[in-house]
Amino acid sequence: MKRYTGLLAALTLTAGMALQAQTNEFVIQTKKLGAEIQPTMYGLFFEDINYAADGGLYAELVKNRSFEFPQHLMGWKTFGNVTLQDDGPFERNPHYVRLADPGHPHKHTGLDNEGFFGIGVKAGEEYRFSVWARLPQGGTSEKIRIELVDTKSMGEHHAFATETLTVDSKEWKKYQVILKPGITDSKSTLRIFLASKGTVDLEHVSLFPVDTWKGHENGLRKDLAQALADIKPGVFRFPGGCIVEGTDLATRYDWKKSVGPVENRPLNENRWEYTFPHRFYPDYFQSYGLGFFEFFQLSEEIGAEPLPVLSCGLSCQFQNSDAEAHVAVCDLDSYVQDALDLIEFANGDVTTKWGKLRADMGHPASFNLKFIGIGNEQWGPEYPEHLEPFIKAIRKAYPDIKIIGSSGPDSEGKQFEYLWPEMKRLKVDLVDEHFYRPENWFLNEGARYDNYDRKGPKVFAGEYACHGKGKKWNHFNAALLEAAFMTGLERNADIVHMATYAPLFAHVEGWQWRPDMIWFDNLNSVRTVSYYVQQLYGHHKGTNVLSLTMNKKAVTGAEDQNGLFASAVYDKDKNEIIVKVANTSDKAQPLSLKFEGLKKQDILSGGRCIKLRSADPDKDNTIEQPSAIQPQETPVAIDGQVLNVELEPKTFAVYIFKKG
Repeated sequence: MKRYTGLLAALTLTAGMALQAQTNEFVIQTKKLGAEIQPTMYGLFFEDINYAADGGLYAELVKNRSFEFPQHLMGWKTFGNVTLQDDGPFERNPHYVRLADPGHPHKHTGLDNEGFFGIGVKAGEEYRFSVWARLPQGGTSEKIRIELVDTKSMGEHHAFATETLTVDSKEWKKYQVILKPGITDSKSTLRIFLASKGTVDLEHVSLFPVDTWKGHENGLRKDLAQALADIKPGVFRFPGGCIVEGTDLATRYDWKKSVGPVENRPLNENRWEYTFPHRFYPDYFQSYGLGFFEFFQLSEEIGAEPLPVLSCGLSCQFQNSDAEAHVAVCDLDSYVQDALDLIEFANGDVTTKWGKLRADMGHPASFNLKFIGIGNEQWGPEYPEHLEPFIKAIRKAYPDIKIIGSSGPDSEGKQFEYLWPEMKRLKVDLVDEHFYRPENWFLNEGARYDNYDRKGPKVFAGEYACHGKGKKWNHFNAALLEAAFMTGLERNADIVHMATYAPLFAHVEGWQWRPDMIWFDNLNSVRTVSYYVQQLYGHHKGTNVLSLTMNKKAVTGAEDQNGLFASAVYDKDKNEIIVKVANTSDKAQPLSLKFEGLKKQDILSGGRCIKLRSADPDKDNTIEQPSAIQPQETPVAIDGQVLNVELEPKTFAVYIFKKG
């Protein structure tokens, strides 16, 4: 009997040793606080791709509202006696339409607008129709009838919302009425009838939901803006990447054209209109209705530092190999002045030219701009040559403004290796790195920033997303690998000061690029798993890095680390210790979180764990199933200063404890 008891004890000891050997022990040093985590650490990058602005975040429902598309009536259908005129009241938008008597009492004059993939309206909501109009032949008054119609309806009437508007002046004036649809329709049409016998001119025909983000009249779509605010972003980069450059200099994003009265902001081409012939949208333009004032205002309202990016005088180098496509360095003065004027627009006193314009637009207080980016994905010696005059001028006029340069379009390679030393030489404050890469790249780059030069410029991970090999769409596994990679950003918060996923938005009927963080149709939006990864980091970024090691090494997904990535932070404001762990393996991983350096009186309490996981790695949230995969929170009990748990395969977890 003793023999069997001894054998059983030996087997138990052996099993215990095996279990202990399999446990991944993380040691979190709590006594010494590491690098400060910047408030800008996790943020947002906006670019007008995938109908992100017009037809998306910008709440305007009318396409080609000022008749300035190259095909002036694109988006419109006319009937009766409608003519196009070009001597309108707005210098940058001279075109308008004239509605005149159709010549017979039983005929009708008017026009329909198709909106962006239809006009989406909801029952019980209010929609503000506005138009600049006049009576070109004089007279006391004429009437137009405004309708929302369902042309596919089997009912007796197509119209489901109707209002009449009276035009009463031969001078151009702005008129408006409120439409209140009784039904919800994602694909309605805006119809305008001439409802009297005289002649009426119409310009800048507009339809907005009254209930926009923060109630702004030239406002943003509420659900999409709310999704941005809910991330709690630290920085908001705009107006994009490649659109900053333009396919040619004439169509680069010009911030000065995007401010001032909205009806006089000119149309601009969108380079994403024609970039992908396999997903081609010939009616994709920029109205500039969502302009730099609105971007600054949104940044302020969601609590993010604004980060505008301006052209450095180089048009898109992917699309232009001829040096003649770019501005010569000796001719950059106006571009440099644009940058200086932008800082004045954002921060200048109301007595300055551009500060006064900001005040006239409704914001006399400074936007407190701290950062500016010059150039996007430029490369070669021409980029530092173009960047240098900007740096000299900005440093002289605004020495406190931090300047962001670029390491080009790639995360490594010839151009990357050339540009980083150049950025150091020019003494930019941050270098913008981009990486749209497959799974293996994200799995292998957990230690990317561990050996970066701490004396050089800081890093802005300005555009990144995991693009699954053969799976270039949103899916859980890609988001999990992004979460894993971000532990390396967090661990290196002394060198990485900003990070923004890209792209941000995509219309389900108008996308050219994927994956994307937030998808939407005309009435609904969905937050992807990649969104929730960003949100978990944004909500739990902490204030200081804590050392977290396994076998005295950082947990970076190395060969002997069982597919684990991890980081730890302390939040001074909430007095919380936060540990983030991504298990990218196909097996459950036993974890032992050992908190060292706590004082005797320190007790870890209020433990909770938030997890993102999916049994299907190819699954993600969709418009039809927006809540398929969401963070799930459960309480966690810790035994003293050690937490022993088992982390499921393919899972991202955030462990949070109160210290006190």
